[in-house]
Amino acid sequence: MKRIFDISMSFLVLVILGIPLLVIAILIRLTSRGSVLYWSDRIGVNNTIFKMPKFRTMRIDTPAVATHLLGDPAHFLTPVGNFLRKSSLDELPQIFSILKGDMSVVGPRPALFNQDDLVQLRTAKGVHVLTPGLTGWAQINGRDELPIPIKVEYDGYYLEHQSFFFDLRIIYLTFLKVIKREGVTH
Repeated sequence: MKRIFDISMSFLVLVILGIPLLVIAILIRLTSRGSVLYWSDRIGVNNTIFKMPKFRTMRIDTPAVATHLLGDPAHFLTPVGNFLRKSSLDELPQIFSILKGDMSVVGPRPALFNQDDLVQLRTAKGVHVLTPGLTGWAQINGRDELPIPIKVEYDGYYLEHQSFFFDLRIIYLTFLKVIKREGVTH
């Protein structure tokens, strides 16, 4: 049932946001060098690595580390990068990862391939068996502001309480957070 919901939601989003996705791609292309998409190695279900697309918000010479590890992340943003990040529009290409099956609409956010501490804590908690999501319980309870152990606690809570209606609640709360631009630090 969850997979059918993921595919249906992804197609619906593509139909509704197809033109805005194209406009964003054109803006990125016109305002900075490099590809429109950034492909990030992420940790998927059972700790397998997959390639996750995002609209590119950073210059092509940015070091490949988590944004919070950059001395001055704003220095590396493209002209439209800050807007895309604050509005979470940079996340939209992940719809294709959902269609492919690497991701779900709701689940723990996929860790970067080099976030060993997050991967280790999730594995110990059993969260690694979940398909990572575009949004999740930790996302709406703090997003970038959460320390990793707290994020894993939220992921564990989701693992224990996941249901169709809980997913719908998370999607609704995510929509509210995105509209209010809450929880985005970079």
